[in-house]
Amino acid sequence: MKIQVYQAMLWLLLTFAANTAQAYTFKIATLSPDGSYWVRQLRAGAEEINRKTDGRVKFKFYPGGVMGDDVGVLRKMRLRQLHGAAVTNAVLSNIYPDIQLYNLVLKFHNLQEVDYVRRKMDAKLMQGLEEHGVVPLGFAEVGMAYVMSTAPVQTLEQMRNYKVWVPDDNRVVLEAMKAFSISPIPLPLRDVLMGLQTGMIDVVAGSPVGALALQWHTKVKYVTDIPLLYAFGALVLDKGAFARISAADRQIVRSVMGRVIEEIDKHTREDNLQAAEVLKEQGIQFLKPTPAAADELRRTIVSANRKIEQEGNMSADKIRELNAYLAEFRRQQ
Repeated sequence: MKIQVYQAMLWLLLTFAANTAQAYTFKIATLSPDGSYWVRQLRAGAEEINRKTDGRVKFKFYPGGVMGDDVGVLRKMRLRQLHGAAVTNAVLSNIYPDIQLYNLVLKFHNLQEVDYVRRKMDAKLMQGLEEHGVVPLGFAEVGMAYVMSTAPVQTLEQMRNYKVWVPDDNRVVLEAMKAFSISPIPLPLRDVLMGLQTGMIDVVAGSPVGALALQWHTKVKYVTDIPLLYAFGALVLDKGAFARISAADRQIVRSVMGRVIEEIDKHTREDNLQAAEVLKEQGIQFLKPTPAAADELRRTIVSANRKIEQEGNMSADKIRELNAYLAEFRRQQ
């Protein structure tokens, strides 16, 4: 009888030790401010994961850019100071170049085209990221980026007269501006408002939600109403850190955070539609380029996109696939 009791106690101790050894806290950074919809949803997902794993998997979030910009955050992930991040897709291009596919300038005419292509290609891009050392838990829309300016911009010629900002981590946009014969001013996102306030820049590109959240709407007066490019964010974990939890717990994390990111994805679409109306209410004018001006933009960017694809080391097969899906969708329409 005593032997059986000792065996039972030993089994309980071993089980407890095993569960304790599996306990893990993921440190996650994001530029999204504390209290934002992104951060609230991520925290809710983390609480659900904590419950479903009986405390074995926890998340600690560092919002509001306290760990630095997206480039700095990825560097800290490589140094194992962080285990993951919610970042814009452009910064991931140094890890996996094909993640820039949706960023090709003037590639999409509307969000219906985006939705069709994403249904076909998101899973493949996620697989590509995972093969390159990061585990994506989902993609969430940032939105279509539009040219926003302190003076009217309806043609390329007008844009060439102004100081144009480009994100310092986005090679696609940088090459596009060069194709337009524009000398861009690269700045980190956190410095854009100051650039607008001081006159360092006159033209920016972003989504309506971004313009409100980053207070650009207090300085810009015009929006050129043609979608320049599509941007999205991703929640990613370091693959090595992710492997430290059990297979069952990994499945829980994928399931819960995948659903959370899907909800954020849908919510952002609605937010951008509402934000566009708010910008109009604030007196910002939406300027529609003439068909001739829009055609000039598209013609100019065709050759630029080819250069971007080559210099960005994007897969020719993936580019053909993207173009085939777009052609397929447009035929159906």
